[in-house]
Amino acid sequence: MTKLALMVTVALLAAGAAEAKTISVAPGGDVQEKLQTALLDAKPGDVVQLAAGRYELTDGLSLDVDNVTIKGAGPAATVLSYKGQKGSGEGLLITSDKVTVRDLGVEDTRGDGIKSKGSDQISFVNVRVEWTGGPKETNGAYGVYPVSSTNVLIDKVVVRGASDAGIYVGQSKNIIVKNSRAEFNVAGIEIENSMNADVFDNVATRNTGGILVFDLPGLPQMGGHSTRVFRNKVVNNDTPNFAPKGNIVAGVPVGTGVMLMANRNVHVFENEIDGNQSSAVMLVSYRFKYDDKNYNPLPRDIVVRDNKIGRNGWDPQFAGGKEIAAALGGSAPPVMWDGVTSVPGQPGVARVSIRQGPVANLRLPEPGAVEKANPQVTPTLGDAILPEPKPVVLPREQAKLGS
Repeated sequence: MTKLALMVTVALLAAGAAEAKTISVAPGGDVQEKLQTALLDAKPGDVVQLAAGRYELTDGLSLDVDNVTIKGAGPAATVLSYKGQKGSGEGLLITSDKVTVRDLGVEDTRGDGIKSKGSDQISFVNVRVEWTGGPKETNGAYGVYPVSSTNVLIDKVVVRGASDAGIYVGQSKNIIVKNSRAEFNVAGIEIENSMNADVFDNVATRNTGGILVFDLPGLPQMGGHSTRVFRNKVVNNDTPNFAPKGNIVAGVPVGTGVMLMANRNVHVFENEIDGNQSSAVMLVSYRFKYDDKNYNPLPRDIVVRDNKIGRNGWDPQFAGGKEIAAALGGSAPPVMWDGVTSVPGQPGVARVSIRQGPVANLRLPEPGAVEKANPQVTPTLGDAILPEPKPVVLPREQAKLGS
């Protein structure tokens, strides 16, 4: 770079920095228009600063400008309330890159709480999303919901009352979910059809199921893989399933700790898993019909190790669970695998390495055939050497947010 080009670059950067500003918004008056106008008028580098107070909103908000921060005074101090929302969409939709949402609360959206779609470097920090009436089928599906996004940071987030998943990351890549709490949702934390995710130092409690890692057919991004679930507290997940009928998570049994379905290269380790009546850890195949010949419905290359597992599985709520528990002495072992090792059209055999137990291999002949279970309990299961996925590394700017 020539000296002149360098001078021009520095001047342009300085001009951009000088133009960045804080746009302040306070509750009261026509707050819906004021807040949406602020999001429309924002330029890259700007901060939309929301003062403390309740913002009574009647419609969803949207942001489509790169490099913007939406910042409140704290998740209990700055509250976006959607009790009067007229439409059924999300509370806040983000479709731009390098966006941070932080230090605010979102309540009672008719649809999803906060959603990003197609975003790169999207960060949710110190955010609360809640349906204040408690668990209801009519609540929005997802609390914090990045989809088709890359470099996702979810840190110090709290979600309560989602009728699908509280913290849900779908069809995304390079993900960190940490220091967060999910309670009274159907699924607490769910990673679906995503690649390279670290889920750690979270609390998933009082949900139907604590932490789910799924891969589903028929979506734009499939073949989810390489997720680490570690150092989480997955306890007392006992909320009856209130998902609308037809949703995939409507089939999650009450009292599921960790469930892995049709995903590859998932490592579950150093978690505290206790007080989940159906099972501590379940490895299951996708059991419904699908058309995609490339879809693999089996959980494979799964490692379960070094978890602190308390009392789980005393009253299994999945189909055939009570019969299986009775056959195994009255309760389900801490770790259960459906035992399906291959399916027509897919090469290879599913491998697992479950280094703690007891573990039940149900030895099903095909996905979902619980009535044909022939359970075998062993201290451990599988001797395959399955390398742990590499830690997820986010861009430097995001890493600073989560430090």
